[in-house]
Amino acid sequence: MSHPLWSDEYWLLLMQLYQRKPAGIKPLYSRGMVELSLELHIPPHYLYEQMFRLRRAGTPHLERLWATYGENPRRLSRDIKKLRSMAGFSNAAAFYEGVAVNESFESDFRPVPSCGGIMPMMLIIILDLYFRLTPATMVRNTPEITELAKLMGMKPDTVVEVMETFQTLDPYLNRKDAEPSQFTEECRKIWKRYGNGNPEELSSLAAQLKAYFK
Repeated sequence: MSHPLWSDEYWLLLMQLYQRKPAGIKPLYSRGMVELSLELHIPPHYLYEQMFRLRRAGTPHLERLWATYGENPRRLSRDIKKLRSMAGFSNAAAFYEGVAVNESFESDFRPVPSCGGIMPMMLIIILDLYFRLTPATMVRNTPEITELAKLMGMKPDTVVEVMETFQTLDPYLNRKDAEPSQFTEECRKIWKRYGNGNPEELSSLAAQLKAYFK
């Protein structure tokens, strides 16, 4: 199924990402895949599927692209630079007039100023770990917390603060008198989306999101 904002010119961008070392299909939420998704306003899962199509080269058009650029990265880089200089590029809402842009995935990868620049996707990853720990182990020296903090480039104390915020939202803990924190509003949004859902689905999503930091 095609995406309304997809253009065949974007195959070049996907090819460049595919060829980035180590060459091959990039993880769904790898940093490169997410950055390209934000640039094009197209969800990562669609670009991920397109990258598989690109690898298979099952159409004459894709075969020509590989023949033209597969062994010529300089030409690919030059033509991509030209593509990015086009008026309207990276501004799909204006370039494709009348087409609505769904920002649901984009907001997860935008830093939230009120949270010290933390992205909602980081809160999703922390929530997954929250369900794996007990309140007594939600402290800075717990190995799982220090490892996750290191992966995401955060302080362990920040991870702990986010977990303490999730505790105030957890109906099983009933901590309604707790003081709100800078993370309360965003954590509430994440809890509403995933707090009462399937933990296996949350775990799978969190594992995929961690690719962004690797």
